[in-house]
Amino acid sequence: MSGSLNHIELPDFRLSNGKQKTIHVSYQIFGCQLHTAPIILINHALTGNSSVNEWWSEIVGPKKAVDTSRYTVISIDIPGNGYDREVEHLIYNYQDWKLSDVARAFQQVLQELRVCYIHAGIGGSIGGCLLWEMTVIYPELFGTIIPIAADWKATDWIIANCHIQERLLSHSSHPIEDARQHAMTFYRTPQSLRNKFNREIETDFKVKSWLNHHGRALKERFTLPAYKLVNHLLINANAALNYGNNILKAIANSDVKIRLIAINSDGFFTAQENRETFELLSQYRDIDYQEIYSIHGHDAFLIEHVQLALILKKHLKEIEPIALVKECV
Repeated sequence: MSGSLNHIELPDFRLSNGKQKTIHVSYQIFGCQLHTAPIILINHALTGNSSVNEWWSEIVGPKKAVDTSRYTVISIDIPGNGYDREVEHLIYNYQDWKLSDVARAFQQVLQELRVCYIHAGIGGSIGGCLLWEMTVIYPELFGTIIPIAADWKATDWIIANCHIQERLLSHSSHPIEDARQHAMTFYRTPQSLRNKFNREIETDFKVKSWLNHHGRALKERFTLPAYKLVNHLLINANAALNYGNNILKAIANSDVKIRLIAINSDGFFTAQENRETFELLSQYRDIDYQEIYSIHGHDAFLIEHVQLALILKKHLKEIEPIALVKECV
């Protein structure tokens, strides 16, 4: 499977607040050569990146759920996430950004690649939120969107969590480590931690060592400006912001098929919120709802590969007959 980090410069990129800034966006392409096969866009999670061949290796690849021998897979890094290791590409004015700005940056990258139609968009967590934002702004871009463990808006629960994250990132003496440890308690469940550790002790409780490990690991591959940015993007996620918080109105101009995948034990993007979205839209839209059953909470979309693969295969198979290859002029 192919894949190398590419870069596109977007000069004088205009944010929704009117400010302009030149930004650099990195991306990777996997599978079939661009414009020879249907395109699948995969949006990464909060601290993820465009290397879907690494963090989702059980899902993306030849003969896998997202079959790179049949599709072209594009994955774009959220601007400023630091994956390219270029300090000058980081974004420090994170308060000026909204997730809708990221949606427009992604669209400009796609335009540079002469891509005007995405067969299916897949995104986990904030990557799924981003699919909703892109669908509202560009109603003809996607044939199908598959948000996983995500929602079209940040709920009060997520806003509260992100608020605490922001305070840790701004005031802690170990901001990345402390914020990450706090976040991990939202990404898993009490049952998951009990199943993994059962109060076992080595020199200390194993669960504490595990949290410390995750804090150190993120510090090694993530920067403070990047963490502040993506946390801020999540707290402001709302694809229906300009439509009176009515998602039905927000997507009224799109014929996109919607395939929701939730996790029954998700304590972050709860399954109940997804069920309510499904019930709201089911009378008017081509929409489906599936749940992953797991004790592991939000992180189950990175753990329960067998269940997720089966659901994704089902969804991609049902839309396969209308797969289109379009290249923008």
